[in-house]
Amino acid sequence: MTGTTHDRIAAMTCPIDRTILDPAVQTDPWDFYRELHESCPVLPIPQIGGVMVTRYEDIRYVLLHPELFASGGRHTGKNKKGLQVDKSQRYQEILKDKGWGHVETLQRTDPPIHTHYRRLVNKAFVPRRIGEMADHIDQVTDELITACLASPRGGTVDVEFVDRFAMPLPGIIIAEELGLDRNDIRRFKRWADAMLALAMRPVPDNELEAVAEIELEAQHHLAAIFEERRANPTDDLMSSLVHAHENDDGPDDEPLTMHELQNLMHQLVTGGFETTTNALNHGMWLLTRYPDVQARVRQDMSLLPAFIDEVLRFESPVQGLPRRATQDVELGGVTIPEGSLVMVRYGAGNRDDEVFADADTFDIDRPGLGQHLAFGAGPHYCVGAALARQELISGFTAWLQRTSNIELGDEGVEHEPSFMLLPMARLHLRITPA
Repeated sequence: MTGTTHDRIAAMTCPIDRTILDPAVQTDPWDFYRELHESCPVLPIPQIGGVMVTRYEDIRYVLLHPELFASGGRHTGKNKKGLQVDKSQRYQEILKDKGWGHVETLQRTDPPIHTHYRRLVNKAFVPRRIGEMADHIDQVTDELITACLASPRGGTVDVEFVDRFAMPLPGIIIAEELGLDRNDIRRFKRWADAMLALAMRPVPDNELEAVAEIELEAQHHLAAIFEERRANPTDDLMSSLVHAHENDDGPDDEPLTMHELQNLMHQLVTGGFETTTNALNHGMWLLTRYPDVQARVRQDMSLLPAFIDEVLRFESPVQGLPRRATQDVELGGVTIPEGSLVMVRYGAGNRDDEVFADADTFDIDRPGLGQHLAFGAGPHYCVGAALARQELISGFTAWLQRTSNIELGDEGVEHEPSFMLLPMARLHLRITPA
């Protein structure tokens, strides 16, 4: 078939006139996903030179075939047209001029290169290591909840949950694992927001340099720590990455470059500050929306793992991530052109009625809960999944044990638009301490 990738995508037909690029759809996408499942499961998005895959089985196919749908090579600009491409290139020029431009590592590569980077970070996130951290995660959880529940008025406490708990808990834990100062987590969150900005929302021209300067601040701070760890090794992940080539288990040929180190930290910082935060927020919101579920889990804490899996399925913290078609591929009856950006929409797959009966109903008793795609599948299955689960278990266990009721406060909930995540700007809760 002739024509550019963009032209071929623009020629695709779809009866739905809404788009995931609409901020209103991003903050409440569930009706949109249902429409797509029924009439347009592979949605053309000419504005980004790509398509969005929404059915569960199609998503799994993409994730399990990296030779057809690559994670690497998405940042070259080849075959792209439209959405923020020029801004991305200008952003990269600013980083290259004053710091370190982005290179592809870990989740932005494919096997066997991906396997190399994955091995370097795995030791910090394996289940055995997470088990050793569980008591400390419980301790941090209790410290944060104690601060939240201080000074009740009339038997209840008003808590802005996002800022007081959902961000600090995973932020403190990932900062400690990396080797960063836990007292600086709000600064690190600011970095994470800047690092993700272009991928999440339209960034006005007059904000581009300011956003880049925040990432440059992060880069130079991290570079100084890497050099300190090079001279004086410690027992944290940043030190481990700097000295990876000296690993007794099988030395690598060359030390990681500063560009590679910066990109690994980019992924670890953003992942640590965004995904588990979103899951904590939505889990607490669901407890207020389903008081019967809240009462059941309080009475029988053995239901907590099922509750967490249903939270992850029902309101997937990562709604979608991109791949790139390495050749023309037929999927869901549609030919996806070589070079297309392929948005794998986990949030839509987790609401697929073909796999999860009555998928738009929150049901902690549903069979097959563990089939959800919230952590992905295949070689890029989330490296931090075990840590995220422990943080969710520690968090919800402590909140349910230390309170007798959790309900939505007067200021309610507010979502922020995002192309790939489902973030909350505010979650105001009214809590009755136990």
